[in-house]
Formats: sequence, structure tokens, C-alpha cells
Amino acid sequence: MSTRYPFTAVVGMDDLRLALLLNAVSPAVGGVLVRGEKGTAKSTAVRALADLLPEVAVVAGCRFSCDPAAPDPECPDGPHESGPGTARAARMVELPVGASEDRLVGALDIERALGEGVKSFEPGLLADAHRGILYVDEVNLLHDHLIDLLLDAAAMGSSYVEREGVSVRHAARFLLVGTMNPEEGELRPQLLDRFGLTVEVAASREPEQRVEVVRRRLAYDDDPAGFAARWADDEGALRQRIVAARELLPSVGLGDAVLLQIAATCAAFEVDGMRADIVMARTATALAAWAGRTEVTSEDVRQAALLALPHRRRRNPFDAPGLDQDKLDETLEQFKDEDDDPDPGPEGPGGGGGGGVPPQGDSPEDTAESPESPESPESSDASESSESMEPPASPAPSGPGERAAVKAAEPFRTKMLSVPGLGEGAAGRRSRARTDHGRTTGSRRPQGALTKLHLAATVQAAAPHQRARGRSGRGLVVRRDDLRQATREGREGNLVLFVVDASGSMAARQRMSAVKGAVLSLLLDAYQRRDKVGLITFRGKDAELALPPTSSVDAAAARLESLPTGGRTPLAAGLLKAHDVLRVERLRDPSRRPLLVVVTDGRATGGPEPVALGARAARLHAGEGTASVVVDCESGMVRLGLAGELARELGGTAVTLDELRADSIAGLVKDATGTSRRAA
Repeated sequence: MSTRYPFTAVVGMDDLRLALLLNAVSPAVGGVLVRGEKGTAKSTAVRALADLLPEVAVVAGCRFSCDPAAPDPECPDGPHESGPGTARAARMVELPVGASEDRLVGALDIERALGEGVKSFEPGLLADAHRGILYVDEVNLLHDHLIDLLLDAAAMGSSYVEREGVSVRHAARFLLVGTMNPEEGELRPQLLDRFGLTVEVAASREPEQRVEVVRRRLAYDDDPAGFAARWADDEGALRQRIVAARELLPSVGLGDAVLLQIAATCAAFEVDGMRADIVMARTATALAAWAGRTEVTSEDVRQAALLALPHRRRRNPFDAPGLDQDKLDETLEQFKDEDDDPDPGPEGPGGGGGGGVPPQGDSPEDTAESPESPESPESSDASESSESMEPPASPAPSGPGERAAVKAAEPFRTKMLSVPGLGEGAAGRRSRARTDHGRTTGSRRPQGALTKLHLAATVQAAAPHQRARGRSGRGLVVRRDDLRQATREGREGNLVLFVVDASGSMAARQRMSAVKGAVLSLLLDAYQRRDKVGLITFRGKDAELALPPTSSVDAAAARLESLPTGGRTPLAAGLLKAHDVLRVERLRDPSRRPLLVVVTDGRATGGPEPVALGARAARLHAGEGTASVVVDCESGMVRLGLAGELARELGGTAVTLDELRADSIAGLVKDATGTSRRAA
């Protein structure tokens, strides 16, 4: 086994290390979500934590790591008798992004269940992670149904497997840690709320700290075992402090005054539900135990709020996590107990008061580094957490007649736009597709391991052969060739490519504000339906790929907000740029079907025969069968109907801004299939 990078050798990242250690002290806190840019040692810090966890006692031979002092009465390998058991190191189990549902929760041997009537259960990763760490790198890229299963198990402390009338339950209590790069897309707010704490990390901008990162990285690469040995004493001291804090935790008192501060803070920041209050209370208690105290102080509550609330205060998907610290301090001061005099606690390695920071030893090299990257993050407070999500500065107008960016109108709920036909893309919520989840539509012979049994089709396949197989009893004689896999239909996510006209004909401020509001509404819809999005704008002389296809709808919204308008209308350039982007994306991800959304009034200017060039470019998309929608932005008493002509050339359909609204009575729900295509 390779030598892990020592936790105490990690440079900076005080908030991340503290959040991980608090969960090690009290797993009931609910885990940690680590957000940060690439190359910031997120994975390194998480993996290093596993070596600090105390050994666990398990029942010998139990695949589900039952505690011998209190064995699970419902353990599939049980029942177990109480006894001393055996000790082993706490496990860290990694969940790959491409894992299947069976790999996560376990799988039943359907063939044995039908043929022999035996419950033969193969444990999954949730069972392996019981009483250890479950680490999910790039958690925002996991399919929704896997995230739901994962977070349900984390909240309930057990995993349930229900397959064709056979039920298995086992304990699954683990420290859940997820890492993600916000540039690759956000988690749904409902899922964000299920993580106890969240931490933002960013690479240090201090030259001295970056030098130390590189120095340690090189030293670790040259001699991993020797480098780890240098930090062995600090690792041992930290391990002992975790054990001491765990033992002290049940003795920590949570007074009424502190509970009032917690409740007032959650109410002040308008977080939904009661989970935030409970997480804050558990975090503040863990902070006090970590500092060696038996009473929770206001400073503990403040630190708990900074870790537990930023990701819960988002009011819409485009809000970046963060917390107004001035407002936090005012709330805590308003509800402060006059007798609250923080006791700094014992001075252990790393200090005490207010929870303290993880011990760093006495070495001048005392900060952290990642063996994965030559960069290591510095600690970033909550006020800086949204830095990477800030919209880019609005580009200055680049020519005569161009205008600066205007703000988008309020978003609204849009009508359903979908790609016709039946796809096989990534799970989502937009277009019909063959999926692993959804309604059963038929059956087929299994290709590889059987995962979703179609019971009726299996019985039908086996029934004609019962006499030839010598059936004598009531049981059905089932063979491998009889098994049938259920085929199911659900919804997929698509690639929604926006082509937005930002020319002079769209430049009227009130009009462009409405157009941006419509595109923002479609982006919000794409976020909810788990689509990838891309953004192309055209104005002046050419078209620009403002945002390559990405899962980060937030980034698309930021680019849209800073979009200036003005100049000519190179419609053909915008459509040709979209054709090039879609051609490349088809090679990268053939199963993800595109939906082209062109936002324009249909006018085309600049160059020879601009209207004819635009029509030819549109026919390229129609010839490849690209589903398309034209959002007609034309306004005024006199309408030329150019957007409708463009939609016909694309083989799609046109909707006005009014018709785009879900609550509009101006039209029916629009499908991406054009009226001309349906007529054909």
C-alpha cells in the first residue's frame, strides 16, 4: 500500500482541516462538502484524514463491520454473539463517478433467489464504508439517483435494498466527504443541504506559501516513507487528540442561551427547515470538545455558523454560497448571554479557544501540501467563498453604436422544451430516454450482469420448458437463459446550446433586459433538468463562443449578465459557430442529444446576402436532424416574421417571449419538433 501524504503536513486550508476533524470527532455532524478550483489539494487532505481515525473493533468474519459490543440485530451476516471481536484500521472507501447503483448499495443474486429461494446478497460500497469514511470525488457529477441513495443512507445510518420482493437492510454509518469544482456544475440546493458542513478552498497567492508547497511536494515524491516519518509525531499527537475529544463529547453541555443563539442565527439567514439548527448544535458541541471544554461558547456558535450555513442560504441556483459576517456578529451579539465568558481551554497542540485550528507542530514547514498539485490552498473565509463565481467584468463597447450590458429581467418558469424521439443519454429531466430508472416498457435478454429483473417475462420464458426440465414440485425451474432484463423509460439531460443575438437590433435597453430574462429563465430550467449548456453570442462582425458546453449553468448566467449589445447582425456566423460546436460535442459525447435554442428577432445584416447565408447555415442544422427552437424577440406593432422563417429553415419551431412562459395562455406547450417537420 502506498504511503499517504500526512494530514499535518498539509499547508494552509485551516477551515477544511477543521471541518474534517470535527466530523472525525462527531460523525453526527453530517459530513463535509469541499468546494474549490482544480489543483487545490482537496483530495489529498481527505485521503490523509483516514490515517488519523482510531482503529475500530469488528465482529470477525462480518462483511458489514458490525461492532462486537453492540452487533446489528438485522445484519445480513448475523445474528452475532457479543464478544471481543478483532481490531482493524478505519477504512476510506472511494465512490467512483461512474459507479452503478448495484455497486453502491450492493446486489442480490437474482438467479439464486429465483432458482434456489436463497437471499444471496453481495455488499456494496455503503457496507464497506460502515464506521469509516466514504469519499466521493466530483460529487456534483454523480447521477441524481446515486446521490439520493448516498445521502439517504448518510442521514438514516442504514441502507435498504429492495429488489423484486427481496429486502435487505444493513447499517451504514460513515463520515461522508464530497469534493467538487463549481466550474463543472453545482449540486441541487436540496442535496447541498444534506451535507453537514461546507468549505471553500482556493490556491494560495502568497509566494512564500507556494514555495513551501512545492518544497514539500518534491520531498514527498523523492521519499514518501521518509517524508511521512518526519511527521509521525505530529500525526500521533493529532490522533490522540481526536480520541480525547470523542471521549469528552458526551460531557459537553449545550445551554439554553447557546441554543437561542443558534436558532436566532438560522432564522436571521432564512435557511429552510430545521436541519441547519441541528447541524450547528452538533458542530458547536464538537468544537467545544475539540478545544477540551465542556461548555459551548458564542465563539463556537460563530465558527459553526461559518461552516454550516453558507451553502444553505442560497435562495436560487445562481446564488454563490457565502455568509454576511457582519450580520452574523450582530445576531450573536443581540442574543449573547451576559455570563458567556469563553474559556480558552487547555493549550494542546494547535491551541484551543473557539474550536482552534488543527495542530501543525513546531516545524517551520507547518502548513499543507498536495502530492497531487504544485499548488495548495490558503484558508479562505466565507466572505471570499464566492470569488470564483463572480460574474466577469462587463466588456467595454467595442464599436460605434454598441451599448454596455444591461441587467436581466426577473426570471420566470418556462414551458417544457424537449428533443423528439427516444435517447440514451445521461440521466436528467428533459427528453424521453432509455434509462436504468423509470417506468418499465419491455424486456430483453441481459447483457452482462442482470440488474433489473422483468419477472413476468422471465416466467413466460421459463414456463414452456418445465416438463422437459423434469419439474416435479411446485417451484419453477429457472435457468440463466430464461432471465429477462427490464427495459425502462425515463428522462435524459441534453446539451442545450444557446445562440443569442446581441446586435444593434436587440440593443434597446428594455427589450434586451427582457431577452436576458428569458435566457436566464431557460438556463434555470436547464439547471433543474440537469442539462449541459453552452452560450454563443453574435454581434458586430462575428460570433463568439462565450461559454463552451459545461455543466456549470452558473457560469452561463454570469456570462449572460455581462453581455453588451450593438453592431450588425451576423446571423450566419452565429449558426455556423453553433454547427462547429455541436460537431465537436457529438464526437466527445455521442449519447447526449443537443437542443439548439436561437434567441433573435430573425434579422440578418452585414456582408453580401446576409439573409441567404443565414438560411443556408440553418439548413446545415436541419440536415443533421438537430432539434431547435427559435425564441422570437421581435416586438412592435409591425412584425416581419423573420424568426418564424428562420425556424422553418432550421426544421424547428418558433415561440415568442410571451409564449415561452409556462403560465402564458398565448400558446400550447412547445416541443422542439417544428410544425413543418410534423407536417412532413
